[in-house]
Amino acid sequence: MTATTGLDPVQDEVRTTPEPRRRPRPTVGKVVAWVVMIVLLLITLFPFYWMLRTALSSNSALYANATSLLPVDFSWGGFERVFGLQTTEEAIAQGGSGASIDFWLYLRNSVIVATVVTACQVFFSAMAAYAFSRLHWKGRNTVFSVFLLSLMVPVIFTLLPNFVLIRDLGLIDTLFGIMLPGLFMTPFAIFFLRQFFMNISTEVEEAALIDGASKVRVFFSLIIPMSVGPIATISILTYIGSWNDYFWPLMVSYTDESRVLTVALGNFNAQTPQTGPDWSGLMAATLVAALPMIALFLVFAKRIVNSIGFSGIK
Repeated sequence: MTATTGLDPVQDEVRTTPEPRRRPRPTVGKVVAWVVMIVLLLITLFPFYWMLRTALSSNSALYANATSLLPVDFSWGGFERVFGLQTTEEAIAQGGSGASIDFWLYLRNSVIVATVVTACQVFFSAMAAYAFSRLHWKGRNTVFSVFLLSLMVPVIFTLLPNFVLIRDLGLIDTLFGIMLPGLFMTPFAIFFLRQFFMNISTEVEEAALIDGASKVRVFFSLIIPMSVGPIATISILTYIGSWNDYFWPLMVSYTDESRVLTVALGNFNAQTPQTGPDWSGLMAATLVAALPMIALFLVFAKRIVNSIGFSGIK
């Protein structure tokens, strides 16, 4: 700020007025980075737009103008077939298969399976992670290393043993049979939470133990409240994974009472009319099924990234 002379108030006011800051000119590197980011964003979002465009098109008119970027012969018929608002005759007239899909029943089953699996898996994984990170017992690191080796086992190798177990327990074609294999814990969830628990200061825990708190009380009263972020993150990832699971529910569910939404969409696609697949109905059902997961991820995306970075996972 320039010093005033006290002689001319107008000149003093001009001199003391701060100069406006000049905005830095964009460099070539920043322009290129923005262009690349926008292109990648458009490539990522284009499949979702194409799903919406197909869902809003008339199924019988799609084949005549398959390359159009806009809905062909705009129609809500695809969504009406998904929500059961069309009769069989109306569905066939619009190029559908005429097959019915009990969307709300399948949605209920998916919500139940994903919610129960997420709640149980995160709870038991948190307890295991606490035992591996905060409790001292002989062979802890060795057991943890052996436990992590299960991450190298492909999921396809566990399907047949799990199916035999569920069959012997009499849980085929039940929601509990779908949930049981993933109900307790996973190596990734334990590893993820263990990395965070190890970064928590031991002073607060030691003070609570000195005051007479048990390990169980320390876990529920200190560790869990201090780990809300990572626990929420692993809960979201677990929920999305359970929601999108297809092959295992396909193996053990045979009727509508235990069929989840992903399997129902596969069956809906298999019921192909003579004119070809019911693309508008299938895309409408897929879009409706994907919207809850997209919204969930968008709301908590920042928390997921921050928790993964804080946990030290690269």
